[in-house]
Amino acid sequence: MKALETSLALAKAATEPSDEALCRAFLAGDETAFGTLVERHRALVFALLRRYTARPEDAADLAQQAFLRALEASRRVFARWSPSGPAPFRAWLIRIALNLAKNHARQGRRWFQAVELPETESPEESAQEALERSERERQVRAAVLTLPRRQREVLTLRVDGGLGFRDIAETLGITETNAKVNFHHAVKRLRAQVAEPSEEER
Repeated sequence: MKALETSLALAKAATEPSDEALCRAFLAGDETAFGTLVERHRALVFALLRRYTARPEDAADLAQQAFLRALEASRRVFARWSPSGPAPFRAWLIRIALNLAKNHARQGRRWFQAVELPETESPEESAQEALERSERERQVRAAVLTLPRRQREVLTLRVDGGLGFRDIAETLGITETNAKVNFHHAVKRLRAQVAEPSEEER
């Protein structure tokens, strides 16, 4: 069943127009093409912005602002992209969203204030285990806040956005190697700060 679902999803993706095709269609006068782009990338933009906001409502507001700004600049920006080359719509949209997020953070809100880690609680979890898990999650949240700005950006795009390092590099205006190095250092730093307790410490 899962293999069939995967095959159907791949078949559907193959029949859907690419970002490049939608950008060209929008330039040609198809107003619905931009709406398709918005729907395609809405979840990604919201997930990224959620890491910079205390409430989901704030992330939703910022996402709406990001899409409105993209719409206002779209014809001018799309026209600069090569007609026969790739249209870096996703990277461009993410840059808009990140700029809004940074401004939001500078207005008194802390980055990653609402980091929501995956729920790992199980029915067999004891009270002590639940307490240890809760403390570990708190340590991760605190550790993420200590990361340098660039490392936080790369980590967000990689983990929340699911972007490859090439896309991350394009989005942030850095090299792919630099993106990989920042991600490596971010992960290493988090692991060091939130290390598993030794047997003696338990």
